Amino acid sequence: MTTLIPRDQIQAFIGFESEATDWLKIDQHRIDTFAECTLDRQFIHVDPEAAKQTPFGGTIAHGFLTLSLLSYFAEQLQIGIEGVQMGVNYGLDKVRFINPVKVDSNVRVRAKVLDIQEKSPNQFQLKLEVTMEIEGQEKPALIAEWLFMQFV
Repeated sequence: MTTLIPRDQIQAFIGFESEATDWLKIDQHRIDTFAECTLDRQFIHVDPEAAKQTPFGGTIAHGFLTLSLLSYFAEQLQIGIEGVQMGVNYGLDKVRFINPVKVDSNVRVRAKVLDIQEKSPNQFQLKLEVTMEIEGQEKPALIAEWLFMQFV
């Protein structure tokens, strides 16, 4: 799914939408491992019996778990300036957690190019709107504006 953007065609790629990535299952082991890593052991994430009594009917993934998985999905999206040597995460402008990801759900990501700016010679900032979809759900798990700095 690699999309390389020629430097002389940057403006033509504003609004470009990627294909969706592959699905990834969010199982209880992944949720529990994230909880241990972050020390966020709230019952809604790690206690299936207690979580059954909530409106969600079971455990849900941490919002920050879903957000952190964007790094995994970025590898599949592969949107970049032609000749890119290296890219780094530059941060997020906006993040919204729209729909909880229930245990054993599948998620995937799509991206839309919102902006590309040459910040200095051979250094480009890309702003992507990334949407994490939940299989079988109309509302996405999250939508974020994600910034990357790429060096060519």
